[in-house]
Amino acid sequence: MRIRSVWLNSLLLLAALTILCGGLYPLWVTLVAQSCFRARADGSLLRIHGRVIGSSLLAQSFDAPGYFHARPSACGYSALPSAASNRAPTSASLRDSIDQRRLRFRKENGLGADTVVPIEMLGASGSGLDPDISPEAAGLQAGRVATQRHFNEVQKQKLTESIARMTESRQWGVLGEPRINVLKLNFMLDNAPEFRILK
Repeated sequence: MRIRSVWLNSLLLLAALTILCGGLYPLWVTLVAQSCFRARADGSLLRIHGRVIGSSLLAQSFDAPGYFHARPSACGYSALPSAASNRAPTSASLRDSIDQRRLRFRKENGLGADTVVPIEMLGASGSGLDPDISPEAAGLQAGRVATQRHFNEVQKQKLTESIARMTESRQWGVLGEPRINVLKLNFMLDNAPEFRILK
C-alpha cells in the first residue's frame, strides 16, 4: 500500500510539474514577450516590403564595397554551426589570420600602414555572429562606402552624422563598448532617401 502511495504521489507530482513547467510557464512567458516586446520576441527582424532581410541580432556577410562590412566570422555567418575558431592566443595560425585581416582592412578602405585597425575587425567573436562593430570601425569604412556609392559632400556629411546617431552606448552605462549594428546601418543606407546612389 505504501509503495502504491509513493508511486501515485510521484506520478501526480510529475503531471503537475509537466503542466506547470511545460505548459503554463512557457505560455505566460510567451504572452508577456509578445505583448511587451513583440519585435524582440519575434527575432528583431528587418523587412523590406514584407520580406525578411535579416535579424539585427545576427551578423551577415556584406562583401560588396558599397556596404559596411561586419566583423570576421569563424562559422561563415551561419547561425546553424555558430562557433568560434578556438585558436589559442599563442597560435601561429591565429597570428597569421589577424595579420591578413589587418592588411585586407587597410587595403580595401584605402588606409595608411600606420592606421590602427579596431580589434573587432581582426578577430571573430565567440559566436561568430556578433552583429555590431565599433563606431571607429564604421568611421574607417565610411570613405570607401561613400566613394562606391558616389556620394556628394552633403551625403558624406550625412553619413558621418548617421554613424554617430546610430551608435548605441554601453548597456546600462557600464557594460560593453559603444557599438553600431551593421545590418541596421546598411539597411539605412539602402532605404534612406538622402542616400540615393548618384551616378
